[in-house]
Amino acid sequence: MTREGHRISLPKEQWTQGLALALLFLLGGLAIAGPTGLLSWSESLQVLEQREDRIETLQREHDALANQVALLNPENANADMVGEQLRRDFNVVHEDEVVLILDED
Repeated sequence: MTREGHRISLPKEQWTQGLALALLFLLGGLAIAGPTGLLSWSESLQVLEQREDRIETLQREHDALANQVALLNPENANADMVGEQLRRDFNVVHEDEVVLILDED
């Protein structure tokens, strides 16, 4: 409406207002149902939680590997760790050791 209280009757003004209203509806729809809207909020939180769990798992694996690297440091190697690696990698045992082979059944 204009200041005098008359309705806007020019087609160009009606078209402009209709376009503005359609744009507002589009933005409102995207705010609710868009890829980052309110309806996808819970899914985003679930994905974030899964990724945080994965990061925690990878951090534990990283810490375990860092510990093994520290124990196998050539300047100060842990004898037990070196013996374990030799037995596993080269399939060797001492003369006085007994090997038990277990079936995986």
